[in-house]
Formats: sequence, C-alpha cells, structure tokens
Amino acid sequence: MKQDEMGTELVDHLTPQEKDSLSRLNPEITALKEKLIACRSNRIETETRKAELEMNLSTNLVRRKQELEAIKLSSEADMLHSEAEMKRQELLEANILVENLTEQQKRVSQSMDERNKKMKGIKVEKDNIKALEDKYQTTLQDEAKELEQLVSKRNTFLAKQEEYSKKIRELGPLASDAFERYKRKSIKELYKMLHNCNEQLQQFSHVNKKALDQYVNFTEQREELQRRQAELDAGDEKIKELIKVLDMRKDESIERTFKGVAKHFREVFSELVQGGHGMLIMKKKKDGEEDDNDYDEDGPRAADMEGRVEKYTGVKVKVSFTGQGDTQSMKQLSGGQKTVVALTLIFAIQRCDPAPFYLFDEIDAALDPQYRTAVGNMVRRLADMASTQFITTTFRPELVKVADKIYGVTHKNRVSRVNIVTKDEALDFIEHDQSHNAE
Repeated sequence: MKQDEMGTELVDHLTPQEKDSLSRLNPEITALKEKLIACRSNRIETETRKAELEMNLSTNLVRRKQELEAIKLSSEADMLHSEAEMKRQELLEANILVENLTEQQKRVSQSMDERNKKMKGIKVEKDNIKALEDKYQTTLQDEAKELEQLVSKRNTFLAKQEEYSKKIRELGPLASDAFERYKRKSIKELYKMLHNCNEQLQQFSHVNKKALDQYVNFTEQREELQRRQAELDAGDEKIKELIKVLDMRKDESIERTFKGVAKHFREVFSELVQGGHGMLIMKKKKDGEEDDNDYDEDGPRAADMEGRVEKYTGVKVKVSFTGQGDTQSMKQLSGGQKTVVALTLIFAIQRCDPAPFYLFDEIDAALDPQYRTAVGNMVRRLADMASTQFITTTFRPELVKVADKIYGVTHKNRVSRVNIVTKDEALDFIEHDQSHNAE
C-alpha cells in the first residue's frame, strides 16, 4: 500500500489553498530553474574571462608596471638635474640684476646730490630776485606818483591848448606862414601885436567872421546834394523803365489769357448750344472815354504802346442761341440762357487753367432739358479727359445719368444723413419728386 501510495500524486491530498499556492509556485519554479541555468552559463563565461585577465595581468601588466617604475625613477633624476641648472641660471641672472640696480642707485644718488646743489643755487637766486623785485616795486610806486603829476600837468596844458585853439578859431583863418613868422617873437611882443590887432578888429565888428567857413561848408553841401540828385535821377529813370517793362508784360499776359479764354468760350458755347455761337469782347478806354465798339480780342489787332492795365474797362459777352440774326448781350437773355453763358465761361477758364475739382450747386436748375443734357455730357467728357473731379448737387436726371457715384442726403429728426445710392434709386427719387411738385 505504501508502494502504491508512493506512485500516486500528492495533489489529491492537498487543500484548495495549497493547490492555489502550488499552481502559482510551479511557473515560478520553472522560471527560477531557467534563470539558474543562465546564471551557471554566465558564471562559467565570467570565470573563463577572469582566468584570461589574471593570465594577462601576471604575464604582461606586472612586467610593464616594473618597466614604467624604472623609467619614472630615471626621469625624476634627470628632472632634478635640469631644475638645479635652471635655479643656478636664475641665481646668476638675479646677481647680475642686483649689481645693475646697485649701480643705478649710485647714479640716482649722485643725480640727487647735484639737484640739491642746484636747488640751493636757485633758492639763493630767488632771494636775490625777490629783493630786486621789492626794489623795483618801490621805484614803480615813486614813478606812478610822478606819472600822476605829469598827467595832471598834461591835462592842464591840454585845457590851455584847447582854450588857445578856440581863440585862434575865433580869429578866423590864418595865413600858412603865421606860425613861422611869429615863432621867434617874445611873449611881450606878441601881446603888444595882439592888442593892436584887437583895436583894428574893433573897426570890423559888424563883419561876419565865419563867412569863409560857412561858404566852404555850403559849397560842400551843395556838391553832395548835386551828386545825390544825379543818383536819384538815374534811379528814377531805371524805375520808370522797369515799370514800363512790367506794364507791357502785364498787358501781354492779360491779353494772352483773354485770347485763350475767348477761344475756348466759342468752342464750349458751340458744344453746349447746337447751332449757336458766342464771343467775348474786351472793352477798353480811349482818350478817357469808354470804347463801346465790338472788338474781338481773339483776332489780330494793332499794337498798343501805352502798356497800362487801366485801359481795360471790362468784358462784354455776345451770344446767339439760334445762329441767326444779331447777337444778344447779357441784358437780353433769360435766366436759363444766362446760366448757359456762365457755365460756358467756367468751362472755358477750366480748359485754360484746370483745377483739381469743381463744386456745382444745382447748376441745372434753370436749364432746359437739351442744355442739361449737353452740360452733363460735357462734365462727363471733362472728367474723363482732364482727370478733374466734378461734385454737383441736382434734382434733374441728366447729371445723375453721367455720374460715377451718387450720394443721397436725407433729413430725419433734425439730423442729416448721407448714404450711397444706386443710379436707379436716384432716378426713382427724382421722378417721384418731380411728380410730387407737379401735383
């Protein structure tokens, strides 16, 4: 029975807990066995590597260590010998440097002794100069006092000289040899001669003693005034010539500008009024009276040498809307026709001197439909050709049709608003406004 029991598995006699432990431990035992086998193979490889390294260490590295130690001992001995030589060389250089510094110190000491001797000599010389300066200072003070006395005397003599000069001037002009003639005379003789001269002068007390001096002064003033008058006359002639040239240029500029405006006026009027014609006429003064004769400044005329802007009195406009019969003046035109003439003049000036933009406020209010169409086409053409901007306010469809951008202005609750509108919206608004006005 025991033998039979030995051939059976022990699992049957285990508790469930032990069976669980056994089921967990069996894989672990298997893994440990495999790990044990791997460790044995690693141990064998490691022992083999250890044996090889010990063999290499005993055969090669120990011998190499001994060789390196021998080389190290020999190199240390050589290094000590070279260091000793270097120290000896440094000691020799230090001794030489000490000797040089000693000699230099001796030279410096000698130089200091010489400089001390020089300083003593300079100090003695300085004391001598100081004493001499004190002496000169005392002498200078004495001379300053003497100079003050001399200046006082000089001022006294200058005052006397001025007094005597005044007396000489009062005597009038002297002869050129007066000083030489009386230079050797004594004072008494001069006083006696002066007394006699004064007695003689009493007889001529009513004569102007300064007449000669005044004559000379007036002559010089007269020459200066004559010279100044000549300069002013020459300047006046040049100014008159300049004024004449400027007046001529001014007239030429006015006439040239007017000719251009008159030419463009005819062209623009013919474009706005089909079959019509118009002209601008410059009005001038002749012989102090206004010249009412028709004179087309755009045509040839005789030369006028007066060169004065005052000769122009104004511009006359003559137009014909039918192209037949006599031309009409501005007084004979209706409101719409006057507007056409005014716009023609503006466009003519614009062609002569274009502006960047124009602002028109209901220029087509008084125009007939055909004229509004012509004005709109011209505005469109000028905006495209001359790169000029036209800003207009209108309640007519003719200008709206040729506009690039249209703005509508509305007023609500006392506030104005500006909005961009389309052309159709603008035309509808104008049509509604016209029908409302007609009702």
